[in-house]
Amino acid sequence: MIYSIKNVAEKTGLTNYTIRYYEKIGLLPHISRNNNGIREFSQDDVFWIEIIKCLKNTGMPISDIKSIVDLSLEGEHTSCKRKEILIEHRNKILSQIKNLQNNLLKIDLKIAWYNDKNINCK
Repeated sequence: MIYSIKNVAEKTGLTNYTIRYYEKIGLLPHISRNNNGIREFSQDDVFWIEIIKCLKNTGMPISDIKSIVDLSLEGEHTSCKRKEILIEHRNKILSQIKNLQNNLLKIDLKIAWYNDKNINCK
């Protein structure tokens, strides 16, 4: 199935501008164009955009995402390096989740204190 940039924007929640920007900086290197020069996105392109969006939403810098794309373009022999980058990013996310859970516990204790001033908020 072929998608227009408008379809992809609706499907991914990104703006047309963001999708064009990702293509311009090399995050989407294989976007096809029809005879009129209009972008045509495949299901694989939409999948990549979703991955890029996920990585960006979880705090991965564009430069690291670009490294994954560049390594991917080099071929299968770079899969271990790409996996290492993703594992490192995953570990950062897990650390952030742990910190957020600790902070949430403190907030819950403070709320409980407001409900019953006899609770210790340590």
